[in-house]
Amino acid sequence: MKRKYLSLAALGLASCLTVGLAQAQTKWDLASAYPANNFHSENLTQFASDVEKATAGKLKITVHSNASLFKATEIKRAVQGGQAQAGEVIQASLQNEWQIYGADGLPFLADSYDESIKLQAAQRPMVEKKLADQGLVYLYAVAWPPQGIFTKKPLASAADLKSVKWRAYSPATARIADLVKAQPVTVQAAELSQALATGVVEATMTSGATGVDGKLYEHLKYYYDVQAWLPKNMVIVNRKAFDALDKTTQAAVMTAAAAAETRGLAASKRVDTESKAKLKANGMQVLEPSAQLKADMKKVGDTMLTEWLEKSGADGQSLLANYKH
Repeated sequence: MKRKYLSLAALGLASCLTVGLAQAQTKWDLASAYPANNFHSENLTQFASDVEKATAGKLKITVHSNASLFKATEIKRAVQGGQAQAGEVIQASLQNEWQIYGADGLPFLADSYDESIKLQAAQRPMVEKKLADQGLVYLYAVAWPPQGIFTKKPLASAADLKSVKWRAYSPATARIADLVKAQPVTVQAAELSQALATGVVEATMTSGATGVDGKLYEHLKYYYDVQAWLPKNMVIVNRKAFDALDKTTQAAVMTAAAAAETRGLAASKRVDTESKAKLKANGMQVLEPSAQLKADMKKVGDTMLTEWLEKSGADGQSLLANYKH
């Protein structure tokens, strides 16, 4: 009888320990809008794994890719409201909320990886402060490969884009459509393939990586490598969720975030080269833009920078000065 009581006591103790461990583990949901095999998503998964390992399972982050938890346009609001503890957002899509978010989506302001890194150094402190005011913590950001133009028909100049159904995913891409007299159609990455298949979209300005993800070669024939800008995806966390972590776990998250930023940049550069090769292998013509097309698009970029500076005021002037410094 005594042995039976001891066994029951042992079971009770084990049960309490199990409950204690379960209570000790914190679980976060991280919302993303891109396919699971996209390099950003793979980087997020590695980040989550690094955090779980560094915290010995104390913090478990589940990545929900391909807009399976929230649509791209809903993610920032969901994280602010605590519906998801973390999320990945393309910064340029938030330009209408605050102009500084859209600086890395301005055509030809920063059109190479080196320039993108310089712009990030000027942009990040301002974005971190803004996010803090909005109850969010900035973890890290990774640039997409340089943006080019995908089309059904060849382009000799921007005039060839007149009346073309142009996919827009940010205020900047919508404004480009206006300036080249195309028809802007708002379509997020997860919906792009269907939009192309049904003729809703005939052209888009995006990276070779998105071109491969969405199998754009099945619907479009040409990719013009204009290298217009390198928009960044930033990963953000709800401030209350972050503050609820102990200091050691917070430090582990920030260390993993720094590693993800470095790893993501290397992956972006690799994917830029690989994706163009994949587009070619699948029958797409990957072309350098004509001098006229490049000049036309540069003119679009100059117009948009002037407009952006007018809207962004002192913040924009400060950012530009720090970037050019």
